[in-house]
Amino acid sequence: MKQYSSKRSIQILAHILKQYGINHIVLSPGSRNAPITIHFSEDDFHCYSIVDERSAAFVAMGMAKSMHKPVAVSCTSGSAATNYYPAIVEAFYQNIPLLILTADRPENYVDIFDGQTIRQKDLFHQHSYGDFQMKEDQETDADEYNFETVKKAVELCLEKQGPVHINIPLMEPLYEMVTELMPMPEIEKHIQENTYEIPSNVIAEWNTSKRILILLGTLDPSPELNVLLEQLVKNHSAVVLTESTSNQYHSKFFNHIDRYIFDFTEEDFKKYAPDLLITVGQNVVSKKVKLFLRKANPAHHWHVDPYWQPDTYFALTEKIYSDHEAFFTQLVKKVNLEPQAYYNLWDARRDKKDARHEEYSQQVPFSDFMVFRDLAESIPENYSVHVSNSSAIRYTLLFNFSEKHEVYCNRGTSGIDGCTSTTMGFAMMNDNPAVLITGDLSFFYDINGLWNKYIPPYTRIIIVNNGEGNIFRIIPGPGDTNAIGEYIATSHKMNASNLAKHFKFDYFQIETKDEFHRSLENFFKPSVQPKILEINTRSEDNADVQKDYFKFLKF
Repeated sequence: MKQYSSKRSIQILAHILKQYGINHIVLSPGSRNAPITIHFSEDDFHCYSIVDERSAAFVAMGMAKSMHKPVAVSCTSGSAATNYYPAIVEAFYQNIPLLILTADRPENYVDIFDGQTIRQKDLFHQHSYGDFQMKEDQETDADEYNFETVKKAVELCLEKQGPVHINIPLMEPLYEMVTELMPMPEIEKHIQENTYEIPSNVIAEWNTSKRILILLGTLDPSPELNVLLEQLVKNHSAVVLTESTSNQYHSKFFNHIDRYIFDFTEEDFKKYAPDLLITVGQNVVSKKVKLFLRKANPAHHWHVDPYWQPDTYFALTEKIYSDHEAFFTQLVKKVNLEPQAYYNLWDARRDKKDARHEEYSQQVPFSDFMVFRDLAESIPENYSVHVSNSSAIRYTLLFNFSEKHEVYCNRGTSGIDGCTSTTMGFAMMNDNPAVLITGDLSFFYDINGLWNKYIPPYTRIIIVNNGEGNIFRIIPGPGDTNAIGEYIATSHKMNASNLAKHFKFDYFQIETKDEFHRSLENFFKPSVQPKILEINTRSEDNADVQKDYFKFLKF
C-alpha cells in the first residue's frame, strides 16, 4: 500500500506538478524535505537521488535540457539550498526550466539561531524568474493560497523556460503519512504563447542593406532553422557566422569565426563591417567577434530571441522577441534575396585562411590542438558532444564539431563548475550516447558529477589533461606575471585513475600520439560501464602550439 505525506501543502504541490507533466525530480538527502521525498517517491514521479546539492542542481539542469521540459530539484533547509545557486544562475542565462523546491523551517524560526535555518525566502531572486513561498497547513486559507501559488509558479517556469523558486516552510512532525490523498480539482491552464508579426520597417531595412551579417550564438539544434538560414546564403545575400555551440552548419556558413577575424587590422574592421547586423540566440564564445562588432557600429542591429535582448555590441536597434524559426520563416518570404558583394569579400578571406589552417593542421605535433583536431573527425555521429569551459570550448571553434554532432556547453555564465554534472544529467534522459570533452581543472572541480548511479554505460568522458588551466597561458596577460604557475594556471600532477576506479568507470590513460589513435576506436565500443579516456599532454607546449597556429594563419 502506498503511503503519502500527510502535509496538505505537499499533496497540492505534487498534484499540480503532475497536472503540468512535470514528473522528474532530483532529490538530495535531508530531514526537512522528508515530506517531499516521501510523497514524490510514492506518487508516480521519476525520482533521482543525488547527494551533493551543487551537483544535483546541474544534473537537473542537464536533464531539463535533454528533455526540453521542466525538472524539479529538492533539498533540505539551510546551507543545502545555497549550493543550488551556481546551476540556477546558469539555467537563468540559458533559459533552462528548473523548478526549485527548498524545504524550510517555519518562518518564525529565521534568525533565532535554530539549526540549518537561514533567510531562504527570495534566496535566488536575482537569478530566478519568480520566487514564491507556500503557507504552512495550519495557516488561514492555506490550501487555496498554496494551490494558486504553485500553479502560478509552474506556469511562470513554463512560460519563461527558466528557474523558478518555491520555498516550503514545514513544521514538525515531518514523517507522518496517510494512505489516501485529499481531493483536488483539475487545473485550468493559462500559459501565454509568444507570437510575432514581422514589422514593415524590418523588411525595409533588409532590402536597403548591402552588407548583411548574421551571427549565431548558443542555440539548440534545429534542422528547420538550418534550412531557413541556408536560403539566405544560397544566393550570397548574407554572411552567416557560426560557432560550434550554434548547432547550425553549412558549407556556405562561416563556421570558424576566430580563424577569419583574429588578425583584423583597423582597416579590416571597417572593410568587413556590416550595415545590418542580425544576432540570433544567446552567448557567443569568441571575444574577437565581440571586439569586431563593437567597433563596426552597424546602422541597424536586430537581436532575435524569445527571452533575451542584450545590447552586446552597443548598437541594438530592433528587439525581436520571437522563436528563431518563426522569425526567419516570415523573413525569407518577405525580403529580397539578391546576391551581394559582401559575401564574396568574406568568402575570399575564408579560402585563404582555410588553406593555411589545413597546412598547419597536417604538421602539428602531439598537443591539445592535435587532440581536438582528431576528435572532431573520430567521435561517432550518434554521440552528442558536451564540452567544458575555458580552453576546451575554444578549441572546438577551430574544427568542424557541429557538422555531425549536437554540441553543448554551459555558456550562460561560462563557468567551469558543473560541466560534468550537466552532461551526466543530459545523458540520463537521452537515448543517444553523450561524450564530455573536458579540461583537467573543469573535471576535478566537479568530481561529484560522477557520484551518480544513473549514468548510462554508453557515456564517455575525455579528459585533456595538460596539468593546469592552460587557458591562462593562451590569453594575453597572465603569462607575464610571477603568479602564473601556482596561483593562476594552478599547475598540478593529478590524474583520474583512482577516481575512475572509485566511481566504477573503465579508465584508459594515454601519453603519445600513437596511443591516442589506437585507443579511439575501442573507446567508443559498447561496455557494461561508462568510460574515461585521459590524454596526458602536460609535457607539451600547448599554449605555444595554439599561438603558432594563429601566427601561421596570417598572410
